[in-house]
Amino acid sequence: MSRIFTTSVASVYPHYVAKAERKGRTKAEVDEIICWLTGFDDEVLGRHLADGTTFRDFFAGARLNPKAGLITGMVCGVRVEEVEDPLMRQIRYLDKLVDELAKGRTMEKILRT
Repeated sequence: MSRIFTTSVASVYPHYVAKAERKGRTKAEVDEIICWLTGFDDEVLGRHLADGTTFRDFFAGARLNPKAGLITGMVCGVRVEEVEDPLMRQIRYLDKLVDELAKGRTMEKILRT
């Protein structure tokens, strides 16, 4: 089991936001992609962050977007679509979406619309 599974989303979230903001993107855009991926609304996302929910519990309560399977590419030297563990793949999906945001992709492309 990976240590990230028991890490709180709230402890990683500021890094997602900082990465996006360094590239001229916003916290609201980070929240939008997290909500798109998980099916949570802003209120539920905020509650998970405030409660210190672990990645395991965060994704256990999520309704993964049906288009999440379209998320492909490399994150940390690993092809997202080849990650075998379902929870790790979901975490990598989130990492990939934040990377795409920071690289300047349009929200339409990030959200696979």
